[in-house]
Amino acid sequence: MYQRTTSPTEPAPAAGRRGFTRKALLAASALGVVTALLAPVRAGAAPAPAAPTAATPLAANGQLSVCGRQLCNASGQAVALNGMSTHGTQWYAQCVTDGSLNALATDWRADVLRVSTYVQEGGYETDPAGFTARAQKFIDAAHARGMYAVIDWHMLTPGDPNANLARAKTFFTAMAKKYKDHPGVLYEIANEPSGVSWSAIKSYSEQIIPVIRAQDPDAVVLVGTRAWSSFGVSEGSNESEVVNNPVRASNIMYTFHFYAASHREAYLSALDRASDKLPVFVTEFGTQNYAGEGANDFAMSQRYLDLMKRKKISWTNWNYSDDHRSGAVFKTGTCNGSNWTGTGVLKEAGVWIRERIRQ
Repeated sequence: MYQRTTSPTEPAPAAGRRGFTRKALLAASALGVVTALLAPVRAGAAPAPAAPTAATPLAANGQLSVCGRQLCNASGQAVALNGMSTHGTQWYAQCVTDGSLNALATDWRADVLRVSTYVQEGGYETDPAGFTARAQKFIDAAHARGMYAVIDWHMLTPGDPNANLARAKTFFTAMAKKYKDHPGVLYEIANEPSGVSWSAIKSYSEQIIPVIRAQDPDAVVLVGTRAWSSFGVSEGSNESEVVNNPVRASNIMYTFHFYAASHREAYLSALDRASDKLPVFVTEFGTQNYAGEGANDFAMSQRYLDLMKRKKISWTNWNYSDDHRSGAVFKTGTCNGSNWTGTGVLKEAGVWIRERIRQ
């Protein structure tokens, strides 16, 4: 899949002792968004956008949990979050700014931001404290705008998540300590495992999930699947290996990734079948080929989106940057400027995905 260099059906846990704290944080989040939007306009500055007529996604839905095969809000209603994933923050931190996140929250009307912390490729392993702080900065900024945040441990090469087990324990301990009282996080513990068995991924997951639960027992955890999170399809298998041998943990979902120009009927069918039996979150997809390049296949992409809408499957699109590839939503150079809203700054894929997030 995209080489970006150059028991799950248990009832949701109760909020318990942290309910008051999390409600207070939701109220503060909603108030902060409204306050920012209603702030006085400086002379010569562009007018502030009108105050939102509805609560932010975070304020409206509160603490999420897995109920059956669905992602559910604090009222137990099935919800589907739609939003964007950052690019690697070692390369494209300049695309995650107050202005770009204001656009994502208010112009795009996104529910969720996936914050991608690469482990290798110049990422976390080079400066663990620095990349942890950077991820937290972006997560906090998403929360301040009423969006959820997916904390993405973007392991890619090597494809065995166990190769970074010690680093993952350190990273997720720090993250869970910081966000243990916040309702706005989901923990994605292994981006795209590859070249490794499902049993090895399951073993990794059953070691990392308790690390998170020790600090944050309530949040949803997202588990990567085999063969670049394709339920094994990209390596000749299918979802049955997960269905028959699920991770021993509650309040979890399994991730699926696709790139529509490359991943055709077999992948779409696997997503359909898997989501009949397992809770699924599509944490990454593109309208191009598996490298995030080339022509967009919007027709195939729409078939995936129609399926996900019908089954209330949450998704985040790759990626919210101005990378030169067709899969980056912004035109090259946009992140060096200050204009983020509307369609004029967007590539063809950006125009298409913005419209679908806004629907």
